[in-house]
Amino acid sequence: MTDEQTAIKTTLFSIVGNTILAVIKGLGGIFGNSYALLADAIESTTDIFASFLVLFGIKYASKPADKNHPYGHGRAEPLITFLVVAFLITSATIIAYKSIKNIGTPHELPETWTLFILGPLIIWKEISFRFVMNKAKITNSSSLKADAWHHRSDAITSIAAFIGISIALFFGKGYETADDWAALFASGFILYNSYLIFRPALAEIMDEHVYDDFVEEIRKISLTVNGVLGTEKCFIRKAGMKYHVDLHALVSANITVKQGHEIAHTLKDTLRKDLPQLGHVLIHIEPSE
Repeated sequence: MTDEQTAIKTTLFSIVGNTILAVIKGLGGIFGNSYALLADAIESTTDIFASFLVLFGIKYASKPADKNHPYGHGRAEPLITFLVVAFLITSATIIAYKSIKNIGTPHELPETWTLFILGPLIIWKEISFRFVMNKAKITNSSSLKADAWHHRSDAITSIAAFIGISIALFFGKGYETADDWAALFASGFILYNSYLIFRPALAEIMDEHVYDDFVEEIRKISLTVNGVLGTEKCFIRKAGMKYHVDLHALVSANITVKQGHEIAHTLKDTLRKDLPQLGHVLIHIEPSE
């Protein structure tokens, strides 16, 4: 299975899971008098739309290079990640607004049985986070990583709801707004996670160098190629699930242009064979003094 296929199947897993959870939380919040659970349902609903965006981004980013996009369409992934972050910020804002509004509105205590809904959901969302994050690392997908953090954010809002409802039920009358305060706290955590997702996507768009270990691996493999005496500049930029590399290789100053050309092709083929996550590889030959 290719990285693209793995990412697509993982995103479909998120869509189905979030749809089921949004319905369960929504019904639980309405019939259980829990605003925190309703806020949690809003979070899961935005996750559904965000996962659809991730699915579109992955499919578009996996399109092969063409005349107008010689480096492929991988940059669509961080752009989609920005949209996913916008969904997170929007959901956090809605949750915060509703929480503040509900804090000043008298309402009944939440039902005890809402806790039995939240408990298993928290466990499931954490399992989902770990599953999707593992797939994100395997595929090098920034948008899939953002989707994973949606699961973690959902788990956090569920934990906050669980704590808030527990406090309200334990202390009774006068503490009805405990779950509203919990939802407000959760919205702040979602905003913080939004930044954690946004920062690496921005680095990808700006071609920020954060691949020192990868550079060392490329240099090590390069020295195994016959005729390569060393390496100089090595620039890496990520686009989607692929890494594009510009590498300066040192060869003997006494060989012919044709020989240098052959060494460059051999080096390129070797790197792409040993490092399948590489996309476009440009080799610049430098004469060794």
